[in-house]
Amino acid sequence: MRLLRPSGAGPTGGDEDDDAALLRAVARGDSEALAVLYDRHAGWLHARLARRCPDEETVREVLQDTFVTVWRSAGGHRGRGEAGGWLWVIAARRLVDAQRARARAERTERAAAAPPEPATPAPSTEERVLAGLEYGEVGAALDRISPELAEVLRATVVDGLTTRETARLLGIPEGTVKTRALRARRELRAALGAGGPYPLGGTA
Repeated sequence: MRLLRPSGAGPTGGDEDDDAALLRAVARGDSEALAVLYDRHAGWLHARLARRCPDEETVREVLQDTFVTVWRSAGGHRGRGEAGGWLWVIAARRLVDAQRARARAERTERAAAAPPEPATPAPSTEERVLAGLEYGEVGAALDRISPELAEVLRATVVDGLTTRETARLLGIPEGTVKTRALRARRELRAALGAGGPYPLGGTA
């Protein structure tokens, strides 16, 4: 299939009857007829495509694809309408396809270049227990222990306060905070009915 570079911006002679005859020959597999058709119409098709797309490489690819499509589907013309109009419809569709494909490729490149979102870490055992202090089985057990013990546990574990900070918050000695924290953990384990240790933290 001999396809030449376009030269000029308009048809290079011939008439619609000639074009129709050329298309019939192309439909029969005549590559020389395709080359003549290309030489006749490639120039103005290139110029019109270039007005719609500033990228010269895309224009050349679309022009080539247009005549590849003509080679494959010339039998579909059947003399209906002007050959030039039929060629332009094919070229315009190929241009739209090319622009959509380019836009998709650019979006993919931008997405690949973007930094990956940090993975959300799985909650630790400690975090699950902390959540349980407010909800679920652990929260219900916390409600069953002494209020003064529960408030120490909430301050030291949920709020993450130190012994000194908890003492200031509750207005009790630091030693009392430590003692109540130990008792609170024992009573909470008993309320849960489990013998194993729970990572409820300590006090500092």
